[in-house]
Amino acid sequence: MTAHPVTPDGRYFLVRGRLWRTSNPALTEEARRMLVSRLMTARRAVRDALRAKDRDAETKARADVDAAKVALGERGPVWWSDGAPDLNRHMARTTAYADWFVKVSQP
Repeated sequence: MTAHPVTPDGRYFLVRGRLWRTSNPALTEEARRMLVSRLMTARRAVRDALRAKDRDAETKARADVDAAKVALGERGPVWWSDGAPDLNRHMARTTAYADWFVKVSQP
């Protein structure tokens, strides 16, 4: 994720102007590694199910992707405790990160 700018508070990274929630930094490296492995396995299962046109397998694989992302803290309840809203998938220019976005978007 180092290729994408990360907000000053570390909550989001930026891709094509959109904010994406980062993994929970409180996870141990071992737990994060295991969950990322589970996520990648589930993503490959989605790919394989789509190729096989197996809707049941696709549904299960997508649920596995979601479960891994929730466990990583990228979806579901936010991992911070200061009451700030979840801006996952929001366009940065329309959020409190707008000034930061302008700075990181300049060539």
